Amino acid sequence: MTAQLITPNSTSNVYKFTVQQYELMHEVGVFAEGDRLELINGEIRVMSPIGRKHGACVAKTTRAFQIKLGNRTIIWAQNPIRLSDHSEPQPDLAILKLRDDFYAEALPTPDDILLLIEVADSTIAYDRDVKSPLYAANGVPEMWLFDVNKKLVEGYSQPSASGYKRMQRYEKGDTLSPLAFPEMIFNWSELF
Repeated sequence: MTAQLITPNSTSNVYKFTVQQYELMHEVGVFAEGDRLELINGEIRVMSPIGRKHGACVAKTTRAFQIKLGNRTIIWAQNPIRLSDHSEPQPDLAILKLRDDFYAEALPTPDDILLLIEVADSTIAYDRDVKSPLYAANGVPEMWLFDVNKKLVEGYSQPSASGYKRMQRYEKGDTLSPLAFPEMIFNWSELF
């Protein structure tokens, strides 16, 4: 018995993949080790390389969350999440509900996600126009989008099928609190 790996889309010249097909391609070595890829709406996308400012922002934000949250959550840095049968993106940070197996048995799904964070230096439009609506349509309750060049954060909440209904911009001097932990306040200097 053989499995069909590629499913052509009858309306375009683009091949669409399922998460199962995408993971199988990883397992059999279709991609080189270290390739930065993610599956978005059935399409395999090459992710941008991580720049210095991007890496520093992810590290600083990860540390701030670790200090404030301690052992209350799992901080999932630059690892895949499973949104649907056709999307397995890799957000920069995911704040997840605790699970004994640390998600070794199955990737986090929207039910496990408390907050997603995307950090952008060259991908701001992609993160805002492609990934944010994808997260909202799949029920991720909150997303923060860091623009490391302008040093601002866009906070998205109230997910719907057509995108997040609420967006708030945070700039220097503002404070931020995740919806899942409203008592936890981040000062600007903790994040940038």
